Amino acid sequence: MSEYTIGSIVKGRYKTGSYVGEITAVKQGTVVVRVLAVRTHPTQGDLHQPNTGNVPFFQERKALAKNEQANMAIHTIQPFHEDVPDYKTSLKNALSRLENQLLEHTDALFRDRSLTALNSLKSDYGIESS
Repeated sequence: MSEYTIGSIVKGRYKTGSYVGEITAVKQGTVVVRVLAVRTHPTQGDLHQPNTGNVPFFQERKALAKNEQANMAIHTIQPFHEDVPDYKTSLKNALSRLENQLLEHTDALFRDRSLTALNSLKSDYGIESS
């Protein structure tokens, strides 16, 4: 039996992003988490060739939306004991951290394609580009 229960606040990974959320259901090996904040914005590009810009299809990946529910494997979650940050603020901070990491990336094509994708996502999120 899982130590996690409905209503527990957890941090967990979903694909290439990391989130804070509330458990809304517990299943065999997974939990359903309602997203409350973004810890790490999803990586852009090809998952099969990470950190490479020279790929045929460079995927733009959005962060999960506030209150969106996602199935997360139990092994990817941990209890979260801090104050839950505001969703929009956490999204902006996660984007900023990813942009700063990308500015130091050695593959210029990957960096440029990722930054272009993030600028497009900022528009979708209603966040001004810096």
